[in-house]
Amino acid sequence: MKNTVKSLSLLSLALVLGACGNSSTVSTPVTSGVKAPQFTAVPGKWFVELEGDPTALSVQSVGAQQAVFRAQAAASGIRYQEVMSFDTLFNGFSVQAEEAEVNRLSLLPGVRAVYPVEQVERPVVQRDLLSSLNPDMMTAVSMTGADIAQNELGLTGKGVKVAVMDTGIDLEHPAFKNRVVAGYDFVGDAFGTGGNFTPKPDDNPDDCGGHGTHVAGIVGGADAAAKFKGVAPDVTFGAYKVFGCDGSTSSDIMIAAMERAYKDGMHILNMSIGASYQWPEYPSAKVASRLVKQGMVVTVSAGNSGTNGQWATGAPSLGENVIATASVDNTRIDLSSFTLSDGSKVGFYAATGSPVPTKGTTFQVAKKPSSTPTTTNDGCTASGGFAAGSLTGKAALIRRGSCTFYEKAKNAQDAGATAVILYNNVAGYINPTVTGTPAITIPVVSISAADGAKIDGLIATGASFTFDGGTLSIENPTSSTLSSFTSYGMSPDLELKPDLAAPGGSIKSAYPLTVEPGGYAVLSGTSMAAPHAAGVAALMLQAYPTMKAKDMRARLMNTASLRKFRAASGVTTFNDYVQRQGAGMIDVIAAHNATVSATPSKLSLGESDTFATRSKVVVLKNTGATREVFTVKHAPALTVAGTTLAPAASTAAAKMTVNGTDVDAGSLMIEVAPFSEVELNVTVTPPASAPDKAQYGGYLSLQSKTTSSLVVPYSGFKGDYQSIEVLGRVNIGGASYDFPVLYDAKEDVFFEENEAVTTLPDFTMAADDQPSVLAQLSHQAQRITLELLDGNGNVIEQLGNYPYVGRNATNVYVDSTSDAWDAFGWDGKLKGGSNAPNGTYQLRLKVLKALGDESNPKHTETYTSQKFTVKRP
Repeated sequence: MKNTVKSLSLLSLALVLGACGNSSTVSTPVTSGVKAPQFTAVPGKWFVELEGDPTALSVQSVGAQQAVFRAQAAASGIRYQEVMSFDTLFNGFSVQAEEAEVNRLSLLPGVRAVYPVEQVERPVVQRDLLSSLNPDMMTAVSMTGADIAQNELGLTGKGVKVAVMDTGIDLEHPAFKNRVVAGYDFVGDAFGTGGNFTPKPDDNPDDCGGHGTHVAGIVGGADAAAKFKGVAPDVTFGAYKVFGCDGSTSSDIMIAAMERAYKDGMHILNMSIGASYQWPEYPSAKVASRLVKQGMVVTVSAGNSGTNGQWATGAPSLGENVIATASVDNTRIDLSSFTLSDGSKVGFYAATGSPVPTKGTTFQVAKKPSSTPTTTNDGCTASGGFAAGSLTGKAALIRRGSCTFYEKAKNAQDAGATAVILYNNVAGYINPTVTGTPAITIPVVSISAADGAKIDGLIATGASFTFDGGTLSIENPTSSTLSSFTSYGMSPDLELKPDLAAPGGSIKSAYPLTVEPGGYAVLSGTSMAAPHAAGVAALMLQAYPTMKAKDMRARLMNTASLRKFRAASGVTTFNDYVQRQGAGMIDVIAAHNATVSATPSKLSLGESDTFATRSKVVVLKNTGATREVFTVKHAPALTVAGTTLAPAASTAAAKMTVNGTDVDAGSLMIEVAPFSEVELNVTVTPPASAPDKAQYGGYLSLQSKTTSSLVVPYSGFKGDYQSIEVLGRVNIGGASYDFPVLYDAKEDVFFEENEAVTTLPDFTMAADDQPSVLAQLSHQAQRITLELLDGNGNVIEQLGNYPYVGRNATNVYVDSTSDAWDAFGWDGKLKGGSNAPNGTYQLRLKVLKALGDESNPKHTETYTSQKFTVKRP
């Protein structure tokens, strides 16, 4: 049977497709203001990494290695174009080359690895309509104690230099006037727009996008006239612009900016961008690790892929000692308002993709007998939508659920509605989009579930509402809990990520004056949480200027405060997943006052396939002159159950003993004398009732009445980690297929693994007529190799070697009926560049699983294609 691909929208034919972010609407209560950036491989662009850490080698040694590589590539006849070279934090290049040439580059002596250069989309933001409000960061800074650090401890970040690698900073904004002391535009304003990817760098990192200005404002903006103050209002900035006004950047440009920030002497680097589903070994993560090693504090957003499954925390936040920051929702939110006919005010978000409501306009709410506050498919086409003319001249009240916001709004508009009120089906607010074709031409707003039910109850007596142009400040229903968009860890090598959480949901900060006349906007995302962590780090560096970069993360993790899990029914008594919050939310006052540290600051316990318990030693070190006493307890967290793509909450909890004492059943008192150390022998038993392949976690809790209390998070994997399948089935246009497959691009057909082929496919090996193996990666792979076999199944040679390959972001597209996959192709050439003779061949793809042992056959998945023939004319 022949199966076509192109007609069913092939999503990717380039190694490696990275993470696609969550859509602008979310399935759990949240004010979702920032889309997760979308990542794909830049066509034909690759990193080539050479052996040797440049931070441990001389510039001359690195230069000599790179010269040898160039000579070897030339002698082998490999065709490629060098784009950038790196010698400070990364030893290697970014190159432009055909995949077959990269295959050959990967096999050269001295080449450690090749990786795809990721295309990183400029963060897409949604903003509410509150630019006229007096901007106020106080609700966010009070959540972490930064307001107390400023007002009572006198900490403002003075003398600390913070690099912001982003869309630039608005240099004319009063919040940053004369405080940007270094910077560079690596790409130019037009880069990434309309297919233009030719950088035109200059010395002016002025922001024409908005995201970087908002981020910098959170770090340390200061605008007395607007009564705005960031976390560390006296820092100075380095602005490293890696995006144009629109469009994307690439991970090699990010590394160039990281190296420049290091050479400019920045103390802290914030990166509110990254690639989900990656490895700590990916070049941007590796460079971030080396920055910390060289003394720079690095804060990175953990990612906005919370609705897209586990293992999503990405690079560069996966780097060692990098502070990967999750997002917590702000305590208060400011909303635009309308007035109901009973005189009460209702707060709303205006939907993206619809007209802005006109002040003073009044709408009568239509009666819809079939709709109630429990209707699950209100206004959806499948449920019948709305009868023609049934909503003429009226506003439609529509409950969230079962279909897209666009579909609901479009059906109401077609039925004659003059406005739409969308109300939530769970606690909290949503910031929806109704963008689509044809466009929505009527105002669409979203409100809370409670307000929706209230309006529904008023319809019988003739409910109406008026857009009053006012504002409403309310207690956030999701206050101080993890934002639903924040990404899940762990890392693919089972290291606990993210590390910390900070306010990131509904954060008001600076915005370019040329984009937003008021100069301020409200955004949401881990993009907003990471700069809060950077600002806190600046406060701590002012207080403790000799603190090492690697110790900054440890201090902040030790003293963090745990967040409770928010279910659809409300906040529970359970600690939220360690794999979402890390050690918890930053508490700068506790970090500042701590006299005792706990090392290591987190425990990554690995898989439990071969052990019943896992023991670790935690050392408490007292640097103060006072004896400190701690009450030691176990604080379990929710277990991440379910499949890789669909995490589910489980209350099955691990057990813990400390120094032989069961700290689940009782507590243990520990004394730490002045200027001394005490060892704790911590033993964790995985939760017996948790399902196989679950991620469990919790906290060693050390409570004190005289100094800062401490936590040490732990995480582990229950079962055989290598039992997770990497090579998965693929949905294309709603149909499911066995992958990997042999693909014939010229004929646009593929052949499933067990499909009988009566006539062997043949290839002329012209550029448009070459065989590929298409594979969908349901989990990160430690190594993928492509081999060429003869007609008898014997290995002729290895064609390509790809270590640390990121997971495909499956089932996260607008069209959820289709998956993503990679292509591994062969151009008909053998080692050295000679043509393979006409004949019969096969391709074999071998996938070594994450943390797999190459000597264990169960840790490698293998696909061997059907036989095919090479028939050159």
